[in-house]
Amino acid sequence: MITMKDLRKDFSVRVKKGRLRREKRVVNAVDGVSLTIERGEMVGYIGPNGAGKSTTLKMLTGVLTPSGGEVSVCGLVPVPQRIRLALRIGVVFGQRSQLWWDLPLRESFALLRHIYRVPATEHAGRLKRCRDLLDLDGFLDTPVRQLSLGQRMRGELTAALLHGPEVLFLDEPTIGLDVVSKQAVRSFLAELGATGDVTLVLTTHDLADIERLCERLVVIDHGRVVHDGTIDALHARYGSRRSLVADLAVPLPEGFTLPGTTLTSVEADRHRATFALDAATAGEAVAALVAAVPIRDLSVVEPDIEDVVARLYTT
Repeated sequence: MITMKDLRKDFSVRVKKGRLRREKRVVNAVDGVSLTIERGEMVGYIGPNGAGKSTTLKMLTGVLTPSGGEVSVCGLVPVPQRIRLALRIGVVFGQRSQLWWDLPLRESFALLRHIYRVPATEHAGRLKRCRDLLDLDGFLDTPVRQLSLGQRMRGELTAALLHGPEVLFLDEPTIGLDVVSKQAVRSFLAELGATGDVTLVLTTHDLADIERLCERLVVIDHGRVVHDGTIDALHARYGSRRSLVADLAVPLPEGFTLPGTTLTSVEADRHRATFALDAATAGEAVAALVAAVPIRDLSVVEPDIEDVVARLYTT
């Protein structure tokens, strides 16, 4: 569905050199990215600020012309075939709007039907599905400028899907949303992805979006891909481990060791001990700990993807 081969985008900038002079410098925003994304995949595309995420999406959607390499989306070359491509993709930029500011949300949807030349029955069916899943009915007749950020984002997602796109590009779709709105958007996207009808590419700084929605994670830094695989593979590659947290009835014996784990912290006041699971499974560690000391409570804490990605950027 999407192919990139040695994709590059260079920008020329002028930087200060001395009091009066400026010199031209070339910045490699995207520096030789090669990826293939299959139909129906949900891919998280993440990286720090300035890594090249949004630049990549703009080349994939035909907004920017690549400086080099090859790119194809839905079998089309984005820039020269951008009009044909626009009929087959949907785009949501978290800080940009495709809705008409002073019109009721319902009228924006009606205008988009005519722009994309969608038959009335298809449009009505897709709109009803979005109304049900995103709970739009309460504000369909409200002008866009009066909508809350969460309501507007639900409208943006609907607008991007009404023409039945094959690929959906999402750039920071949950930025600034409250917890309830984030959950509504994530649930909708998860259900959309589960059908396999839409290929989804998601860029975000909210790693909870990635964990909730995407099986495949692509990490880009300084314009280059530094990881392409599952979230579990990322944890394994950068040494993140699950932890066993135990509230003990008595203090942990001096010099105590638990096979297959590493003791990472002890809170004496609460008799709480935390073990990183190395070779042992959670079940093995729990069984050995219960046999050794009285336990009040136990929990297994999954590794934090934010810590893993932060470590990746600094290596």
